Amino acid sequence: MEVAPIQDSKSAGRTTILEMRGISQIFPAVKALDGVNISLYPGEVTALIGENGAGKSTLVKILTGIYVPSEGEILIDGQPVSFTSAQDAVDAGVTAIHQETVLFDELSVAENIFLGHAPRTRFGLIDWKTMNARASDLLHALESEIDPTIRLKDLSIAQRHLVAIARALSVEARIVIMDEPTAALSRKEIDDLFRIVEGLKRQGKAILFISHKFDEVYEIAENFAVFRDGRAVGHGRLADTPQDTIVRMMVGRDVENIFPKVEVKIGETVLSVENYCHPTEYRDISFDLKRGEILGVYGLVGAGRSEICQSLFGVTRPSSGQLVLEGETLSIRSPRDAIAAGIVYVPEERGRHGLALPMPIFQNMSLPSLARTSRSGFLKAANELALARKYAERLDLRAAALSVPVGTLSGGNQQKVVIGKWLATLPKVIILDEPTKGIDIGSKAAVHGFISELAAEGLSIIMVSSELPEILGVSDRVLVMREGLSAGIFERSQLSAETLVRAATGNA
Repeated sequence: MEVAPIQDSKSAGRTTILEMRGISQIFPAVKALDGVNISLYPGEVTALIGENGAGKSTLVKILTGIYVPSEGEILIDGQPVSFTSAQDAVDAGVTAIHQETVLFDELSVAENIFLGHAPRTRFGLIDWKTMNARASDLLHALESEIDPTIRLKDLSIAQRHLVAIARALSVEARIVIMDEPTAALSRKEIDDLFRIVEGLKRQGKAILFISHKFDEVYEIAENFAVFRDGRAVGHGRLADTPQDTIVRMMVGRDVENIFPKVEVKIGETVLSVENYCHPTEYRDISFDLKRGEILGVYGLVGAGRSEICQSLFGVTRPSSGQLVLEGETLSIRSPRDAIAAGIVYVPEERGRHGLALPMPIFQNMSLPSLARTSRSGFLKAANELALARKYAERLDLRAAALSVPVGTLSGGNQQKVVIGKWLATLPKVIILDEPTKGIDIGSKAAVHGFISELAAEGLSIIMVSSELPEILGVSDRVLVMREGLSAGIFERSQLSAETLVRAATGNA
């Protein structure tokens, strides 16, 4: 379902600070941005909206000089500019405040604010007195009493955001990008941040505000732009646009034709998670998983999806709750316990957490099954190769030989190795965290097909994904998480893109 872009008649004649025209960013096997346009206006906030993977982060990296666009142009005050480095963007008056604030714990507040452009004495040394005084002035302008001489690590998350904003003001930025700035803030801290944003607007700054939270977007922003699959699909004035319209822009596509569902007979309950809690990541999470079922887990960044799955695998431990597998109550204290019980986990970052990239394929495949491939405490290469060959054939792994390093494979084939090594342990439950992240369309289709085959064979599957089409197309049921809580479990008959987005954003 395509949604026509909102035409913003009020933008005619308005002065822009920044325009991005026809911006495309092409990587091997993927076009992250496809001819997008966006404009920012002095004294106004423009909200950039889109589901995970829509291209928002790529646009920010272009604006901050991390990427050079493959196509298109950037104009500031109507003049073309070219950013080939982060410093180029800073020199042009562009700065970014990220969800994960990039600051240095062991440096003082003032040092963080003026890092790279500290005031100097006539002898070329850092003028500490002037730097601290200027930092204090900037913080006072933000209505903050933070001592500029204390170390950053002694501040709260909200105070760190203030330091990041002060840093932006210290370089006389005219364009301020705020990327999920409220993700870790309380309501009071959000209110304080928004008062600062209003002050920046009064100073004539143009602000690009990235958030999944519609209530915040409507509270602070005048304009919006919606991205979907790397394209700009709508823009306009928020005052003229209902939330329903923006939701349809975010998710408007016919997912049934992209991910045809393979019907599988669902059996009895295999796994029960009851009132799982963690001090900082999630609380009161309960769900059942049945034999042959694919339970999708959806939510926005920071919702706690991966964290609950890592607890089930023993990477972290819950503070309370109960886990029951095939009628037996388990105490999972480590991944070793989980594997022994029949629960395995394919991590989101396969290169860092799922594979030993310099090692050959067959050794990666056999790594969790060394007891089956060794004799009298000695590994048998023939046994490792036989095990690896079995799952390589089953997964249609494409490699010159099983002896080549895993790091030489494509992303899709690396993912097959990770899945294969866990299947070799003969699990009862497999947890797939973003199973198609960073792989091409053809490999995605192969992974989806194989997931369905595993379900048909009776394996119980939990699949975390940020991609709505994937969640809607593959899942039998979907658990939606929001801010560490369960926002609901939806049967397949209830599934729609709008339903899941509303639950994930708190706009149900």
